[in-house]
Amino acid sequence: MKTAATDIESVVREQARFVFKVAYSMLRNVEDAEDAVQETFLRVHRSGELPNVREMKSWLARIAFRVALDCIQRRPKGELGELIEAGFQARSGEAGAERHLLQQEQAAILHRLIVTLPEDLRHTLVLSTVEEMSSVEIGKVLGVPEATVRTRLFRARQMLKEKLLVRMGVGDGTRRS
Repeated sequence: MKTAATDIESVVREQARFVFKVAYSMLRNVEDAEDAVQETFLRVHRSGELPNVREMKSWLARIAFRVALDCIQRRPKGELGELIEAGFQARSGEAGAERHLLQQEQAAILHRLIVTLPEDLRHTLVLSTVEEMSSVEIGKVLGVPEATVRTRLFRARQMLKEKLLVRMGVGDGTRRS
């Protein structure tokens, strides 16, 4: 017979990387994401719900998401931009450093634009990029219907496209029908 400790240990072994990715996608800081992983599994252990969970990934993602949100809300407001930038430091010693730097600059621009999205759209978009979560899974994490997730994803992508066009000097940011 398995003990509760064995169950939590196997869940940690099997899902820690996934939980880290969810937390890191929100926090963009390794240390904060590691802390969020620990807090997530502490909450899992304290909840006592582990034996009854049917959809482990969705359940863990929902907890990790909430832990990451708590962490973000405790941060000073100016720190968010600095953390996004910190995740994209160039490694000049690598082959193809120029290409690597260009890719990092593009990623940094994209992340800066994502941060400017309304919170509901931003969270939905971030979760869709982590482990390529489905609309159903994201809906369970956020507690919204699948159709709402799809609408938010569409709106988030549309807003990002408009922001990129403005940044590139191609558009003026107004929608055309």
